[in-house]
Amino acid sequence: MLRSWLVMVSEPAVTVIDTLAMTVIVVGTLQACAGMVAMLARRPTDSGTRRHVWLTYGRWLVAALTFQLAGDIIESSIVPTWEAIGQLGVVAIIRTFLNYFLERDIAEIRDRQHAVAAGDSSSRL
Repeated sequence: MLRSWLVMVSEPAVTVIDTLAMTVIVVGTLQACAGMVAMLARRPTDSGTRRHVWLTYGRWLVAALTFQLAGDIIESSIVPTWEAIGQLGVVAIIRTFLNYFLERDIAEIRDRQHAVAAGDSSSRL
């Protein structure tokens, strides 16, 4: 009784979460495409704009993978098949690597911005 109710509730929840993940991917991809088109139209000389576009896109993808991971966790806890567990593991690994490299890039950009800001403030003295 309880298990059938849990399965009945989890199936629509997984569908909603997967839809959210897909929506986040589509919105992030459209935003990244618009950013790249705008960047190409302006032809910037620095790579800061390009890096910002890709970092923002990476954040969208990490958010989508987080939603997917949540849906996969629910699905694999209700219907634990080896395929579902494998899919959960792959999504978790991809998300971990993406998040690691994204955080590293954000820290690198933050350090560069602090160095530039420190250089600007010392030149004003």
